Amino acid sequence: MKRILTNFAILVACAMGVEAQEVTSKEALFQEIYTMDSLLFTAFNNHDLETVGKIFSEDLEFYHDKTGLTDYAKNIEMLGQMFSSENAPRRVLLKETMEVYPVPGFGAVQYAQHRFCHLENGQMDCGTFKFVHIWQKKDGQWKLTRIVSFDH
Repeated sequence: MKRILTNFAILVACAMGVEAQEVTSKEALFQEIYTMDSLLFTAFNNHDLETVGKIFSEDLEFYHDKTGLTDYAKNIEMLGQMFSSENAPRRVLLKETMEVYPVPGFGAVQYAQHRFCHLENGQMDCGTFKFVHIWQKKDGQWKLTRIVSFDH
């Protein structure tokens, strides 16, 4: 009986160790994606099209519930036009809404809400929207491959 209890205790300890590693891994993945989100939208808010272009995958697909499907080239073009406007929006992530899930062998899925504000007719116009980002980690580099933006 003592041997059975000892083996059970070892199994429980091992299981707890695996669970602790998974939590750390989930926390690390969350932090990596949060960092990438911050890099992307710091560049967006600073109208740094070159950095945005480096974070986007060249096979980017952007699905938007109002404007449809666009690719990398069209997004770079539209962002260039937006950044040259005096009323370009600023984006803030609502971090408390962010969830990150691993995609084994590929990368991660990020789900959250963000707030965009721009000046219109002398007043701030803001909206909160939902999004899903699909991130790929390849050769140690994160790239944003798919964007789904909805609830506009």
